[in-house]
Amino acid sequence: MANLLRHHGVSMSENMAFGLSGALSFAYLPFIRISGQPLISYRMPPKAIIKGMMKPLRARFRFETFADAAAGERRLNELLDQGKLVGMQTSVFWLPYFPPDMRFHFNAHNLLVYGRDGGDYLVSDPVFEQPVRCAAPDLARARFARGVLAPKGLLYYPQSVDCKEVRPEALRQAIRTTARRMLAPVPIVGVRGMRRLAARLEKLPAAEPASLEFIGHIVRMQEEIGTGGAGFRFLYAGFLQEAAHITQLPQLMAFAERLTAIGDDWRRLALAAARMVKGRDAPDPPALARRLRAQADAEASFFRELRAAV
Repeated sequence: MANLLRHHGVSMSENMAFGLSGALSFAYLPFIRISGQPLISYRMPPKAIIKGMMKPLRARFRFETFADAAAGERRLNELLDQGKLVGMQTSVFWLPYFPPDMRFHFNAHNLLVYGRDGGDYLVSDPVFEQPVRCAAPDLARARFARGVLAPKGLLYYPQSVDCKEVRPEALRQAIRTTARRMLAPVPIVGVRGMRRLAARLEKLPAAEPASLEFIGHIVRMQEEIGTGGAGFRFLYAGFLQEAAHITQLPQLMAFAERLTAIGDDWRRLALAAARMVKGRDAPDPPALARRLRAQADAEASFFRELRAAV
């Protein structure tokens, strides 16, 4: 989103795009399965992030899905021929430029396509430092993968962006939105979702292989999918630093430091879990549950005080 909006003349960092869209969250969704395990998310879904940018920037986006891959490819080619930068939803598994050990069936990976060269599409993928190429058949397969969160060829692009600068009140509103979500009285969302996941962890029998699979899944969802739990806290801390200058609320700098420390503790939790999965420490699900509850307590205090500050 930061790249897409910069292309349209908006000064936008990745931190600002993340915070302004109200993307920071937590959700434990046992009714949605990823590789047989429950979905654990540390941010809002990609489409919610895109839509979260629209109101503060007075932007209009067009979203298009397609019945078949041929129609999706024709439309993508039309847009590229018009000089548009096109966002799209794909499956990680079918993108050949990903190393094999990074591929899994996750259908909500977003990327930008900015041109064509022969039979290849030119891709800006947020996972990689440099642009990459993707053959047309591979991109079509990734765009029309089936299963949970099937993309159905989804592509999107801005039709207009009327506000080219981020305004202080938009930042305050974005912070309030994030705090409200993290403190929501919903058992699977925000700090309550963390506590529910901790309760699930606590009940795991330490000696069973399935317990280690579940613990490993928590690590993967936190640290390998997208930027992960700790990384998203660091991104939001960077957003608060930028917001402090724009809103003239210097106290947000102290909140940024607090959230960075919370992110460090998320990373320590992941390390403790990984050591158990690798056999370096004895499996101890209740110990991980205690760590997770401590994270929930820290974020509950943080977001209550942050909401009051704005």
